[in-house]
Amino acid sequence: MDNKYSNIEILAPAGDTECFDAALDYGADAVYLGRETFGMRAGPKNFSYEQLKAAVDKAHLKNVKVYLTCNILPRNDEVDCFRQYIEEAVAAGVDALIVADLGLLAMIKKYAPDMEIHMSTQTGIVNYASANELYNMGAKRVVLARELSLEEIAEIRAKTPAELDIEAFVHGAMCVSFSGRCLLSQYLTARDPNRGQCAQPCRWGYYLMEEKRDGMYFPIFEDEKGTYILNSKDMCMLDHIDDVVKAGVMSLKIEGRAKSAYYVSVVTNAYRMAADILKKDPDNFTLPEWLRNEVFKISHRSYCTGFFYGRPEESQYYADSGYIREYDAAAMVEETRDGRIYCVQKNKFSLGDEVEIMAPGREFDTVTVTDLRDEEGAPIENTCHAAMRFSMPAPVGKEYPRNSIIRIQR
Repeated sequence: MDNKYSNIEILAPAGDTECFDAALDYGADAVYLGRETFGMRAGPKNFSYEQLKAAVDKAHLKNVKVYLTCNILPRNDEVDCFRQYIEEAVAAGVDALIVADLGLLAMIKKYAPDMEIHMSTQTGIVNYASANELYNMGAKRVVLARELSLEEIAEIRAKTPAELDIEAFVHGAMCVSFSGRCLLSQYLTARDPNRGQCAQPCRWGYYLMEEKRDGMYFPIFEDEKGTYILNSKDMCMLDHIDDVVKAGVMSLKIEGRAKSAYYVSVVTNAYRMAADILKKDPDNFTLPEWLRNEVFKISHRSYCTGFFYGRPEESQYYADSGYIREYDAAAMVEETRDGRIYCVQKNKFSLGDEVEIMAPGREFDTVTVTDLRDEEGAPIENTCHAAMRFSMPAPVGKEYPRNSIIRIQR
C-alpha cells in the first residue's frame, strides 16, 4: 500500500478526561490536549500534571500518542514559566508539543532536545519556504493554516522533506480570522483569543445605530439572508478525506477541545471508519450513507468544505449563530451481560422510544425500547433520574463494549 495511506493519523481533541477516554475508545491514533496554561482553550477543564501523566500512560497502553498544546503567543511575564512546563511534559511522557511561538520553539530545543515539535496552525504556515525553515529549526510537523487549498497543500508537500509531517484540520468550527489569530474578542470584551478566552463575537448579529436617533437599530446585511455577517459554517471533510490525503496530509485533525465526549466519540468514530475504508481501496473511496450521516448526529452548524476547494463562497451562515442539534446521548453502556445492556443515564427516554446504539467501528443498531429496569431490576417507565443506572434488552446476538453510546433523536 502507498505509504501515504498506511500512515493516516486520526487526531482527536480532548478537553477533559471523559473526552480523552472517548477518543481512545473510538479509534483515535493520537489525541491533543492542553493544560491550565499555555493552551488555546481556556474554557475546557484541561489537564493537571497528574491527569496528564495518567492520560499518557493509558494512551500508550493502546499505542495512541498524546500531543500537548502550548500554542499561545506568550508575553514576557509568561516565558520564565515555560521551562517547568517543558520539564513536566517530558516527565509525563507526552509524544509532542504543539507550539506557535518561535521563542518557545527555541526553549523546547534547549531544555528537551529529544521532544518532537509540531508547529501550530496559529503559526500561519501557508507556503513551503516557511515549512522548510521550521523543519530546519527542529519541527517534526507543521499544522497548516486553514486557508489553504488542496493544490497549495500539494505544492508544500512536494517541496518539503518527506520526513516533515503535514497535518490539517478536516472537521469542526471555523474562525473568520486567519487561522484563529483574532483581536476582535480582545477589543470588544477584553477576552484574548490568543489565550484561549475567545467570546466568539464573530457569531454575533450586528446592527448600525445612527448617532442622532439613539436606540434605533438598523440591521447590517451581507445579503438578504441575515445579519450574522462574520459567522462561519463548520468544516466537514469526511466525504473528501481521499483528496486531503492525496494532497499530502498525513494527520487528519478534528477540532473540538471545548466539545462534549459525545461529539468526540461520534466524530472520531466516523473519521476512523472512513480512514479504514480509504486504506482498503484508495482508488475507489466511497462511504456508506449511514456513515456519511454520522456527523449530522452531533451538535453542529451547517457544514462546508472550508478552503480546500478554493475560495469558500458558501462558508458563511447569515441567518443565526445557533447549532443544529437533533440527537442527544441518552446513556453510556457499562457492560452487556445475559442478553441485557447495563447503562448509566445521560438524558431521559421512555418505553416505546426508538434509540440507536453506537459501538466503536461498526454501524449503529436501531432498537425500540420494550423493557426498562432500574438498578435493582424493578420495571420502570423511563430513565428520569440523572446518572441513574438501568438496563434494557440487547438485540439478539449483539454485544456492546463499555462506553458504547445509546442516543435518541429529539
